Amino acid sequence: MGGERRGRGRGSSVRTATYAAGGVVLLAGCASMPDSGGLRGVESTPRQEAQVRVFAMPPSEDATPTQIVQGFLEALTSDDPEYRTARQYLTREASETWRPELSTTVLANGPGALADRPARENTRALSYTLTGTQVATVDAEQAYTPASGPYSKIVHLTKDEKSGQWRIDAVPQGVVMGKSDFQRNYMSVNKYYFASNNVETAATDLPIAVADPVYVRRNVDPTTRMVRSLIDGPTTWLDPVVRSSFPAGTALRKGAGPLTPDDRGRLAVPLNDKAAEVGTGRCEEMAAQLLFTLRGLSPAVEEVELRADGGQMCLLKDGAETVATRGALNEPDYLYYVDEERRLVRIAAGNSDTDPDPVPGALGDGEKALRSVAVARDERTAAGVAIDGKALFVSSLVSGSSLGDPVLRSAGKTEQDRLTPPSWDAQGGLWVADRDPAKPRLYLLEKGAGEPLEVRTPGLDGRVRAVRVAADGVRIALVVEKGDRLSLQVGRIERSRPDGGTQERPTVTVLELREATPELEQVTAMSWAGDSRLVVVGREQGGVEQMKYVDVDGSTPDVPLPAALTGVKAVTASEDELAPLVAYSVDGIVRLPAGAQWQKVTEGTAPVYPG
Repeated sequence: MGGERRGRGRGSSVRTATYAAGGVVLLAGCASMPDSGGLRGVESTPRQEAQVRVFAMPPSEDATPTQIVQGFLEALTSDDPEYRTARQYLTREASETWRPELSTTVLANGPGALADRPARENTRALSYTLTGTQVATVDAEQAYTPASGPYSKIVHLTKDEKSGQWRIDAVPQGVVMGKSDFQRNYMSVNKYYFASNNVETAATDLPIAVADPVYVRRNVDPTTRMVRSLIDGPTTWLDPVVRSSFPAGTALRKGAGPLTPDDRGRLAVPLNDKAAEVGTGRCEEMAAQLLFTLRGLSPAVEEVELRADGGQMCLLKDGAETVATRGALNEPDYLYYVDEERRLVRIAAGNSDTDPDPVPGALGDGEKALRSVAVARDERTAAGVAIDGKALFVSSLVSGSSLGDPVLRSAGKTEQDRLTPPSWDAQGGLWVADRDPAKPRLYLLEKGAGEPLEVRTPGLDGRVRAVRVAADGVRIALVVEKGDRLSLQVGRIERSRPDGGTQERPTVTVLELREATPELEQVTAMSWAGDSRLVVVGREQGGVEQMKYVDVDGSTPDVPLPAALTGVKAVTASEDELAPLVAYSVDGIVRLPAGAQWQKVTEGTAPVYPG
């Protein structure tokens, strides 16, 4: 279960009967596991194509304890919606108390099973210890969390006095499987909510959609399950900073499902009476949440019709973009970088042009030599850190604009102990960290000006070396230095407004930082590359430099890796996933068009898309 077959030096542990027309594979567990003694791995079922559905075989007559355990573990990896076959391996009492939906434990390889030697006088009871190395868990909210350490759980069997059949009478809650079975059975899907605290972009008054990645079973009615998950609300980690337009108590109408779009791509979603009284505007926000969420599934959903109390509430068919915005919808006009004269220059983002133009205004005039830059998401304002890292400047991208005084200074003694490259959020806030060991701080300059606001970072263990804020304005990615390690951590941004009394300024806090790349020891560059995805450059302990995509929950997305590139010093991507990846390496500034290899753009440093 979960382990790769190759190189194990033994035959298949699974008999299969295949029905090609229906795309169904039936599993029968019959691997040889000893009733006592050494540990043997429970092998994985092979990776299947997406259209192939896998179902397990029920226990055979007079199955041995080994076959019962094997069959049960195999049944956990099937596409049986309610695990009915897996329950046939349990006693009636165990089946009634077992809750497979509570969690999924992912192991590096399939679970091993060690039969404990029973007492001689007891021939009707036997237990097995399931073992392995954890790599992740998926909880009852379907949220993924990386994990590590040993896995050890007991499965107890008993022999029925009347029938003489062995069955499992004590089983761990949830399900367990190897990594390859998890990848075959589950897929990551973003569900969408709206940033709370009246967070809006600087360019529009539309609410900002925030991605909340969860894992669902790939071949078990994912459309209906994602609709239910979305209506149930956000995951615990994201909940404090988002809102849902679905009223409390909303659910699918009793008996609804499975939900399937018609041949025009329209999905009708029948809701209970809790949603019946909402107005058109709120109903369309609910429909937008569904459209953003279900576009990641197949067949694609193009229109959403919400129904309640026997009638239509609203129909959203002109696109969710008319109701809300999200980072992936923002197409950058330009790619920006620092040229050899240390000026801020730009080239058009949507073509193969390699001839840059200095940006309008002071940062493009060469008045101040720059080492790093950031451009606001509306591309009207930019920030630059001076060549020595001591000062941060902000200037309008308008011809004739002046530079003015620095908006922030660092007293760090060396260039590496001064200001990080800055980053803009969607509300026009400018984020930067001061790496001064004597006073390390994370700062926010609202609207890119005024007195820098010190951002609270409880739970931060280390010093911030790099900052990137997500387009939604409620999540932030930090490279954190502790000792010799540089880790990528993602936190939640919480804002409290002035109370009108003693509190004159808002309080901004980064909470619940979690590692997104626990396997990397040195993260040297990173950038947001989608609504819930980052591109990261780093290396494992004793390994070589690599570039990879990671999701904010620490999982690895099922997308191709970027082409190999050596000597990467900086990387930038747009939340618009159609924009090419751009890096600064030993070859200068290079970009990676879709389906191609890295291409030299020009000489220069510090490439950035807006953000």
